[in-house]
Amino acid sequence: MKKLMIAALMMLGTSAAFAGDSEPLKAILKAKTYPEAEQLLKTNLGQLANSEEKAKAYNHLTKLALEKFDKENAIQAANMAAVVAKQPETPYDTLGFYEAAYNATMNGLECMKYDAEPNSKGAVKPKYTEHLKMLIANTRMQLITAGNHYAGLGDQDGVLKYWGTFLDSDDNPIFAASKAQEAQFIGQVAYYSAQFANQAKQYERAEKYADIAMKDEAMREKAQTFKYAMAQRNLKTHEDSVKYVNTIKELYQREPDNEMAFGTLCNMYNELNMNAELKALIDDKLAKDPNNHTAWALKGQSLMNQNTTADNPNWDECIEAFKKAIEIDGTNPVILTYLGYSINSKAAQVNGDRAAQKALYKEAMGYLERAKEIDPNRERANWAYPLYQCYYLVYAASDPRTLEMEKLLKSK
Repeated sequence: MKKLMIAALMMLGTSAAFAGDSEPLKAILKAKTYPEAEQLLKTNLGQLANSEEKAKAYNHLTKLALEKFDKENAIQAANMAAVVAKQPETPYDTLGFYEAAYNATMNGLECMKYDAEPNSKGAVKPKYTEHLKMLIANTRMQLITAGNHYAGLGDQDGVLKYWGTFLDSDDNPIFAASKAQEAQFIGQVAYYSAQFANQAKQYERAEKYADIAMKDEAMREKAQTFKYAMAQRNLKTHEDSVKYVNTIKELYQREPDNEMAFGTLCNMYNELNMNAELKALIDDKLAKDPNNHTAWALKGQSLMNQNTTADNPNWDECIEAFKKAIEIDGTNPVILTYLGYSINSKAAQVNGDRAAQKALYKEAMGYLERAKEIDPNRERANWAYPLYQCYYLVYAASDPRTLEMEKLLKSK
């Protein structure tokens, strides 16, 4: 590469077009192709005399990238006309078009950054910014199409390169005029970019993109749930967990109607065995909102968990809480399964009264069969074993329903 640079320098004359430019800048401006100019700039950036030269160099790279972008864009426009006229379409370099959009955007932003710095006399006199603004706003919008292409392939590097660049430049005032146009899709782009960043273990980017998605009212709930679920999965120590609990508490205090914050805080109290805090939180919620499905469901789950380890469990309050939850919303197979399990557990404690025990198993059976109808493949709730218990104890081991359930259990 040194030989290439020296050769380029030797070819330069004393043309007035480059008067006053440093030798490294002259070499960059002489380059006719983007890859050559890019390599020369990378090699010689530190040798450029000042911000003016850097702006000039990046402007040259932007122009070279735009040449490729405009060429492929023109073919696409011609193809649209060809489709209308029922004429053959011309193949074009799709990936090259995406790359050119990226290169033009990135180099244009660098050019404008240096263009905004004071010159040797201390004055700020941008030379390129006004001309580049609209051009770069256009290439930046093409990053959405590029990211969508790579998202369809499941290519996280491509998604984070294109959608990530679009989102990372979202707060740049240069693109303020594009906000109205972006509003229709930026929430979804940010939400899915956050998921790809999380898969790539780039957690800071994932959180940043989730925050952008949360600004879109249509995506806010999903993005917020994802953000805090991601944070919860990445907890490493008890101190991390306590810090996270305090973060969720602050969110819940700001937004007392935020069901995600309430549910997450309940789950964290449960995981940290903070039973007194959990009970107080749920009781307070139910006092303010007696028909809150989430609160009743979490109360039942909390009592169920405590009963499974208690020496003398009391299942009545747990069963009552789950019944309250399904009265409000009876479509959740997990809650229906938990209710059936809890009734079975109560039935198992009954001694000497076979009729009463059988009645409880029949009651549980109804809820478990409803869970089976809603979630037949057990994708959300594992209702099979408690339902097998019901069939076995209400009917018989040889009953077809019992045998069918036994076969199902053995299949997994």
